[in-house]
Order: sequence, then structure tokens, then C-alpha cells
Amino acid sequence: METLQVLAQFCSESGEVAGPPIDLPLGLGKEKLQLILNALLNKEETLPYSFFVDEKEVTTSLAAVVESEKVEEKVLTILYQPQAIFKVRAVTRCTSSLPGHAEAVLCASFSPDGRHMASGSGDTTVRFWDINTETPHFTCKGHRHWVLVTAWSPDGERLASACKGGHIIIWDPTTGKQVGRTLLGHKQWVTSLCWEPLHLTSNGQSGRMASAGKDGDVRIWNTRLGTCEKILSNHTKSVTALRWSGEGLIYSASQDRTIKVWRAADGVMCRTLQGHGHWVNTLALNTDYALRTGASDPRALMKARPEYVTAENRQEAAEKRYKEALTTAGGVERLVSGSDDFTLFLWEPAKERKPIERMTGHQQLVNDVKFSPDTRLIASASFDKSIRIWNGLNGKFIATLRGHVNGVYQVAWSADSRLLVSGSKDSTLKVWSMQTKKMEIDLPGHADEVYAVDWSPDGERVVSGGKDKVIKVWRR
Repeated sequence: METLQVLAQFCSESGEVAGPPIDLPLGLGKEKLQLILNALLNKEETLPYSFFVDEKEVTTSLAAVVESEKVEEKVLTILYQPQAIFKVRAVTRCTSSLPGHAEAVLCASFSPDGRHMASGSGDTTVRFWDINTETPHFTCKGHRHWVLVTAWSPDGERLASACKGGHIIIWDPTTGKQVGRTLLGHKQWVTSLCWEPLHLTSNGQSGRMASAGKDGDVRIWNTRLGTCEKILSNHTKSVTALRWSGEGLIYSASQDRTIKVWRAADGVMCRTLQGHGHWVNTLALNTDYALRTGASDPRALMKARPEYVTAENRQEAAEKRYKEALTTAGGVERLVSGSDDFTLFLWEPAKERKPIERMTGHQQLVNDVKFSPDTRLIASASFDKSIRIWNGLNGKFIATLRGHVNGVYQVAWSADSRLLVSGSKDSTLKVWSMQTKKMEIDLPGHADEVYAVDWSPDGERVVSGGKDKVIKVWRR
């Protein structure tokens, strides 16, 4: 029996063709496609790629995604996307359960270079943990109310924390001491903190930060002087989420159902994004991962002896990484918003007040949304017990990840965009594979709801915390 052939053309995301159209047998597997493409591109080292035909991913062979009538057509386009060269392996076990907090853990995260880890709790303290020995490092007392949010500066030298009393404190992770004065001004609790991207700073040192509160205001602070530079007030209700973009814009989401776009330089409001029918809970930028990790490139952190960028080269390195992320995203910063109206919207907020896509399918409110580090995927977590995966370029639905038996609070991506970890009300964490779109590993262990989860930039560890007051560290 003759094997069916198809005339195919390899084409990149930006539309560049690789080599001439070639005849390929339909039974050709993904590995062979990798070899052919690498040969066509004359690559010295073999790079991993994903292949798509009509938006369907080639996971086994071409035959699985090519409809038989397509074979007769002129030329089949095979879209290829480069994958991360480094590979993060799934965490499989809990290596430490760290008690210490006297109340629920409300936030937990790694520093941009993955060398520090911090948590904030209802017990009014911020704690720093030594990730090498997996032991407590410092307990920071200064807040008099629940610590609701923490945010690492992208240079990794400071952690900001904010509490239900509206106070914001800056800490030094190497000493556990407060730096400068407490930032006062919010009249009610602070809901979100976000630092100026590292490549926009003058000297590669983080100094400016934005905060948002239940009082409806967004404030821009000079953390070095301890002063409030600007108050951005136009929201009529509580501001729930904040993003400082690499283009120098600040996005604020609110319970007034709008997202506002501000110019960070002078505090001018540029436009209002409308469309949601209920509170907007969460925002994510496609460049978030590059902005969050600043000058720390996961590829350098994953070497046998990790490489860290010196303070002098930080700004340059951060700019390079930001531009790389932007290039993968087709040169456009996109914003995704998730709401109590069960929907998400994808925006190109710097230039257009209409959304690119309204993303529907969740049956309950959307708690968290994150772009993958390579900007190509969006993960949204909901109280409907599911996580949905969407295309990061156009917002089209890709898959639903089911397995949790209660609402999902938070998700975090591995640095190579191949894995996702989620924390749920059902007291478990789950690791999901983006290749199979299925659960890879179930991580029970917490005694109650898991509110916070983060994956370290070097891919080594996942941290989680929640209602049982315990910090857990998960490793391979």
C-alpha cells in the first residue's frame, strides 16, 4: 500500500518560511519533523520545536492532525515554535514542611534569582526562609494587621509587604530588617503591589513602586526617599490588581468593572478598558515573567554553577530579556483580565480600548490568570475547580485541566513554560503538563486550603502556603 505524501512548508510564527516546500509522508513523527526543520535552518545544535497544523499541535504524527482532504490541497503549512532549550522537571515530593506562622499564609514567593523566599501571613509577620537548608531565616515584625500582599523588587534586593491596615514596609532579605520608613497614605487595606520594571530604572536599582488599595487609589512611591510621588485616583471602587508594564504604563483593575491605563511618568490616565460585567479580580501581562525576574535568566540559573548578573549589568540584561519576550509575543504587550463575571478579556491596551477576545467557558469567578514565561499560553484558575489554557496571541481556548475537587486559587508556571502548578481549596497542589494537557503529579500534604503557590525561576522548587499555616517546599 502506498504511503500518503503531503507537500508541506515550514513557517515560523512571524511568517518566515524555512526552505522550499517538501514532500513528507503523513506517517512522519514529531521527532523526524524536528530533524528536518533543524537541517533546513542549518542549526549547529539541535533545537526543540513544537509544530502546529491549523492550530492543532502535532504530538504524534502528521496524520493525526491532517484531514485526508487536505492532502489534495496545494501546500500544507506547518507552523513551528521554538521551545525552551533548558528543561524544568516536575516536582514530585515535599522536602520540607516549615511551621512558624501562627495564622494562614496568604502569600509566598521566590526572589527574581530564586535565592530567597518570603511569605506573608495573617499573623502580621513577613518571614524569609533559607532555601538551601529549607529553614527559617528571619521573622519580620512591623505590621499590626494581616499581611495581604508581598512583592519582590526586580533587582532582588528588597521585598515590599502591605497589610490590611494600609501600611507598606520595605525589607532587606539579607538582614530581615526594615529599610527606610513605613509608607503611609492608603486609607484602607492594600490589595496589590508592583515595582517599576528593572530596564526602566536609571541605574539597575529598583526604587519606584506602585500600590493599590481598597480606598480606590493607586499610589506611586519613591521607596528610597519614603515619599509618595503621585496619587492616581479615578476608580470609584476598590482597586484589585496592578501591573507596571515594560512600556512605562500602569494598569489598574477594579471592582468598578473597569481597567484603567496610566502613564507612570506623569500619572496621566490614558484610557479606560470596559467590557467586564462584574468586579475585575486579576491582571497579567505577557511580559510578566521577564519583568518579574529582571536580569535573572532561568537558563543561567539552571547551570550546574548558577550564573548571576552583576549590579552594573543588571539594567542591560533586564532590557535584553524584556525585548526577547516582546519579540516572541510578536512585538506587542498584551494584557489579560479575569473577573467575577466568569470571563477573561485579552487586550492590547497600549493602543486599543476594545478587547481582542472575550474568553468564555469558566462556570464560576476567575481567581488568577498568568501568561507562560514564553508569552504563548495563558492559564486561568477559577472557583469552578478547573484551569483553562488559552492561546496567548489571540485568546482562543485550547484546553481545560480538570482534577481539583474544589476551587483553584492560584497557578504558577515553570520557567520553561512546559509545566504548570496549581493550588486549591481542596488542600492539594497539582502539576500539569502542557504537552499532554493533563495532570502529571498530584501533591497532597496540606491540611487545608492552599492559597499561595510559586515556582522558583531556577526550576528547582515549588513553594506553597495556606490555611494550615505551614509553608511547604516541593522538589524533584
